[in-house]
Amino acid sequence: MSDTKAIHARIEGRVQGVSFRAWTQIEAKTRGLTGWVRNEADGAVTTLMAGPVASVDEMLRELNHGPPAAVVRSVEVSEADWQGGHGFEILR
Repeated sequence: MSDTKAIHARIEGRVQGVSFRAWTQIEAKTRGLTGWVRNEADGAVTTLMAGPVASVDEMLRELNHGPPAAVVRSVEVSEADWQGGHGFEILR
């Protein structure tokens, strides 16, 4: 049993134009997670994050709320392969 996990999440709602990516990066780094976050053409935000199970689970709970100006309608989560990496990037 591993003490780390990686997930891919798709967040829908009012999540673009509200600093969702910057907020996600800060929150992920605070929890020691690695990965990335990006805007999608259809208005969603997607993220891949990896790290300690408890930290990933905590971040998933936070994604359901987002930053103050966001209105999150749904968060779809699936397991992901992540071979590691350093830091947490905002992709364009």
